[in-house]
Amino acid sequence: MKNAILFLFVILLAVVPLYLHKDSEFEGADGKAEEVIGEIAPDYQPWFDALWEPPGGETESLLFSLQSAIGAIVIGYVLGFGRARKKYSNRGDIK
Repeated sequence: MKNAILFLFVILLAVVPLYLHKDSEFEGADGKAEEVIGEIAPDYQPWFDALWEPPGGETESLLFSLQSAIGAIVIGYVLGFGRARKKYSNRGDIK
């Protein structure tokens, strides 16, 4: 029951902002930061440029999604391994 409540809470956290701000543009933080820096210091020159620019927005989204998925897999594995070790260490199977 606790997991179902937590899952519902996560869904609400994702859906409520979209419902409250219907006509909002959800841009990335990088673009907003670049705009603010341009307003504060118009003559600012970046220290270095990106090594590689993705060919399009879809590729950038794909790479971000892939990075998120890999992170979720690693976190899930670590949590699952820790839980299994705790469960089976009480029985004396794993030392």
